[in-house]
Amino acid sequence: MNASLIFTCAFAAALVVGLLLKFWLASRQVRHVARHRGVVPARFASIITLESHQKAADYTIAKARFGLIELAWGTAVLLAWTLLGGLDLLNKVLLAWISGGMAQQLALLAAFAVVGGLLDLPFSLWQTFVLEQRFGFNKLTWRLWLTDAVKGVLLGALIGLPIAALILWLMGATGSLWWLWAWGTWMGFNLLLMLVYPTFIAPLFNKFKPLDDPTLKARVTALMKRCGFAAKGLFVMDGSKRSAHANAYFTGFGASKRVVFYDTLLRQLNAGEVEAVLAHELGHFKHRHILKRMVTLFALSLAGFALLGWVSDRSWFYTGLGVQPNMAAANNALVLLLFMLAVPVFGFFVAPLSARLSRKHEFEADAYAVAQTSGADLSAALLKLYSDNASTLTPDPVFVKFYYSHPPASERLARMAAA
Repeated sequence: MNASLIFTCAFAAALVVGLLLKFWLASRQVRHVARHRGVVPARFASIITLESHQKAADYTIAKARFGLIELAWGTAVLLAWTLLGGLDLLNKVLLAWISGGMAQQLALLAAFAVVGGLLDLPFSLWQTFVLEQRFGFNKLTWRLWLTDAVKGVLLGALIGLPIAALILWLMGATGSLWWLWAWGTWMGFNLLLMLVYPTFIAPLFNKFKPLDDPTLKARVTALMKRCGFAAKGLFVMDGSKRSAHANAYFTGFGASKRVVFYDTLLRQLNAGEVEAVLAHELGHFKHRHILKRMVTLFALSLAGFALLGWVSDRSWFYTGLGVQPNMAAANNALVLLLFMLAVPVFGFFVAPLSARLSRKHEFEADAYAVAQTSGADLSAALLKLYSDNASTLTPDPVFVKFYYSHPPASERLARMAAA
């Protein structure tokens, strides 16, 4: 058995096993949530109404079932791109039209992105204008959706094409260690993006205004000073024009760090509860979770680029995924796309490790928040957010271990009570 066939079999096996596992996990989630739909868990019976509990169950089940359809479609599209020869056909069509070189490679990346976006578009629209609409979360109008889409495409072209051209040039001009140069460029680009995103990119899609509630501003400022955290400013984002979901986050780094509250969050929580939520986010910084995740991302990206460099001149990698390359010519765009398509198939099996680490970090941030603010306020805030965002209180435990980056409400509140 040659290397190409071995890789094809490994890819197909990983794809099938992953697909079956995802279907099994989703079916467990649907059955578990449906089984507990009729009664609010005793711990929350005095706080969460049966109506809210059932809405969360229905929302969770609807998302899971929609996810199964999306998963089946995504798997079919992946097979079409790879083993059924879709990417090979697209590459040959562009070669016949443009005749190779940097222009053809950029055209391949752009065409792949456009076709992939169009194939995913019906699911994105259904999720926003049907699923989210049905449960009262969608606030997007068609006009705003179209405006966002146009801005996103233009921004993607203005930022994506130059960085793609630079990576492709490095792949062809810097010798056998091109992957190291490409990795350094990619990491530098991501750091630059983190720096400029809060000031130049985010305002293209949302309006940000300084927090003008004097009482809340005083509490938040005192909390940050107490925790040794400095930010460029406190801002409120008009998240309500797109969704009823609430959130708060930090963005940027260094001098560009800023605290952003969704306007929906400020409407749902009182000042003490907002302070407690912010203290949780500060806990991530205090425990260096952001730095640790960045270092992990850098290390994994380095390993990924090294692996990409290794497979880029192995013909079995291309033929094993349904592409017939010309190994005497540049296949840089091809290998980038094939690598991007193949890695998630194998990477799914280690995803539970990342989810587990993330849940551990959330517990640590909760503990920090309880130490800095009122545990009762944090508990109340979490319950309001779980209820307002229709997050189920009864997820399947196995599903949680695979997918949940945040612990279920029952586990988080139990830890807080113990603390």
